[in-house]
Amino acid sequence: MFFVQLRFSSNKDQAGQFMEGHKDWIKRGFDDGVFLLSGSLQPNLGGGIVAHNTSLPDLQSRVNEDPFVAQDVVRAEILELTPSRTDDRLDFLNG
Repeated sequence: MFFVQLRFSSNKDQAGQFMEGHKDWIKRGFDDGVFLLSGSLQPNLGGGIVAHNTSLPDLQSRVNEDPFVAQDVVRAEILELTPSRTDDRLDFLNG
């Protein structure tokens, strides 16, 4: 499982220009079964994504396709977590 942190860069003011492409990119991640959760980092720091069913190299390629990343609106950091204990509702992550 991965956490993708998308923190705004100094180009944050350009986010509006690339928002539709960013939303489409997020939708593809969910449609492809890779993204489990996405949302905003508070207070207005950027965004975050929980991803699974992918490898680190594949996720890095996917993240690089985000218009926000490509246009340096955000800087991406990917953290990998190997779950060792989960709530029963999240057992599917232990595979």
